[in-house]
Amino acid sequence: MNAIFLKRIMEDRMRSAARSVFVFVAVLAGLCVVAIPAQAQDGKASATVHSPDSLSEAGAKLANPLGDLWALNFDLHPLQFFDGTEVDGGPKYGVGLNFQPILPIPLMGSGDDQSKLVTRPVVPIIFSQPVPKGGGDVRQVSGFGDIQLPVIYTPSINVTGSNLIIGAGATALLPTATDSRLGQDQWGLGPAAVIGYKNKLFTAGIFPNYFWKLASAGQGGKADLSQGTMLYFLTFNLPDAWQVGMNPTITYNHNASGGNKWTVPVGLFVGKTVSMGGTPVNIKAGIEYSVVKPDDFGQQAMFRIQITPVIKSLITEPLFGK
Repeated sequence: MNAIFLKRIMEDRMRSAARSVFVFVAVLAGLCVVAIPAQAQDGKASATVHSPDSLSEAGAKLANPLGDLWALNFDLHPLQFFDGTEVDGGPKYGVGLNFQPILPIPLMGSGDDQSKLVTRPVVPIIFSQPVPKGGGDVRQVSGFGDIQLPVIYTPSINVTGSNLIIGAGATALLPTATDSRLGQDQWGLGPAAVIGYKNKLFTAGIFPNYFWKLASAGQGGKADLSQGTMLYFLTFNLPDAWQVGMNPTITYNHNASGGNKWTVPVGLFVGKTVSMGGTPVNIKAGIEYSVVKPDDFGQQAMFRIQITPVIKSLITEPLFGK
């Protein structure tokens, strides 16, 4: 009994810690949103963002996961289509949003000789998620999902070469889901890396993450976490701040049964960086289709709208000096 009691206390404390992290990310997001009007009032920013060249440059930097711009990415999925052998009557529909602050923190040096730490927390907000309930039917679930928190170190480009994109670090999965069907009910930790190449014409690369179970958070009968994701991206920079490319995310679940481990989408987007009130805002619209998906039930297709306003950096000076 004492062991069970202690286990429950530990799980309650872990849930409390997860809620605290969720509140921290929400407060951080609020501070970032406040920074948008602050940038709009910045005379220098207003003077530059109306230039087509500067808008193109901002769009190119946002295509780089390790770029030096602070920004807020709102990745809306207004139409998601799910299908599989566990449901009847054709595709089921869902709606979701991934909110992702992009926060590069300068560590040392300046200009091309600057190293930085880049964190890009992903906060899933599920408005409607179909979940099979047996007999070919589904129930719709809504709430928050588990937060992903990658932290990537990238050296100065004088070390990597001006066209290379290189970074490595760790990523954590936080059990912040408001419904057990929307999360893993456990803490996860694992490696993360970014490798790519950029020039004036295009930016391309991959951003893999992998999670293993670190600790339980009341997972019940769920298997210990062992899964990963990999963003692969290719963005072409066109005249007048237009862009075309793709940025789908492959997912893998080691514990799933055969035929249900992989989701491999392909896609295409068209985007443009515009100036709104003196603030550069990158807007993309695109579609994705899963050429491989779980047989039982998984995402078949998705329509995406991404809105990414650049915000004023809250940390401008290197933490360890120039």
